[in-house]
Order: sequence, then C-alpha cells, then structure tokens
Amino acid sequence: MWIYTKQLEYPVNITNPDPRMAKLLMALYGGPDSELASGLRYLTQRFTMPDDRCRATLNDIGTEELAHWEMLGTMIYQCMRGASYAQIDEAGMAGYYTMHSRGVFPADPNGVPFTTAYIACTGDPVADLHEDLASEQKARATYEHLMTLTDDKSILDPLNFLREREIVHYQRFGECLEIVQGIQSGSTRRVYSASMRSGR
Repeated sequence: MWIYTKQLEYPVNITNPDPRMAKLLMALYGGPDSELASGLRYLTQRFTMPDDRCRATLNDIGTEELAHWEMLGTMIYQCMRGASYAQIDEAGMAGYYTMHSRGVFPADPNGVPFTTAYIACTGDPVADLHEDLASEQKARATYEHLMTLTDDKSILDPLNFLREREIVHYQRFGECLEIVQGIQSGSTRRVYSASMRSGR
C-alpha cells in the first residue's frame, strides 16, 4: 500500500525539557481533533468514496496523518525527556506520570484517553468530506493555538510545518467534495431523466 521511510516527515529536535508543552501537545496526539483521529477517520471513510481519485486522496492523507502522529509523539517524548519530577508536577502531569511515566500515551491534555467515538464515518461521501474539511480546520486552529503558547523554535518549527499541511489537506478535500458532488449531480439527472421517460 505504501513504503515506510524510517525517518520523521519533518525533523524534531527538542533538547530542553518542557512537560507543560508535552501536556498541551497531547491535544493533537490523543484528543478529538488529533492526528490519530484524523488518520483513522480518513482510512475508514475511503472505502465508500465513489471515485478512485477521492479514495486515493483519503488513503494518502490518512497515512500522512499517521506520520504527523509519529512527529507529535516524538515531540511529546522529547519534551518529557530529562524533566524533573518537580517540573512534571508543576506542569500538571503528576497523574499522567503515575500511570505512564515518560511513555507516550494517546490522551488529551485533560487525561481523557483516545476513543474511537472521535472517528466520524457515515458512509455518505458528502457528509464525510464535510467532516474532513472541518477536521482539518480544527487541527489548523489547534496548531495555531499551540504556537502562541511557546517561543521555543525547536517546537515552533515542526508545529508550523504541521499547520501548513492541514491547509494543504483542506484544499485536497475541497477538490474531492467537488468531484463527489459532480458525480451525485450526474446521478440525480440520470434518475430524473429516467423517471420522465417512464412517466413517473
């Protein structure tokens, strides 16, 4: 299906412990608008897309979101690496540390574990693509919020890269929506024409 290159899509090299940012980054690691939720959503929705181009787009973006999830996991790990217990406690991560130590677990900043309830899949391609457009916008906004909460360039650079990819994904899903609506419009016209010929 795809080839896995054993390096991050964009380099991550955070050298200063920052458990506060580790906690905040979890919004996009295990929250409802996370890269994990997006990746699983797109890889699930692709099966009912009525066009090969849209299926391929969902497949490609879905797998890229998992690469972004890997980047975020690396960022969280590096922010926790070397942090003192006092820093962890001060960042509100004592409960997380108690359960996971410095492991990277998919939960949101409030400690709520990831759930498949975050994955929207209706089987209706228009509804699903509207959900995908909203998902990309919400992730973009969250990246921007995170970028206002740090001045560490080693955190800002990968966040900016990830934010820009959300914009590209939004554009691709907009193109898919046009394709699917064109297909459905054509189907509606054919059904209408057939019903007119049959006198119904």
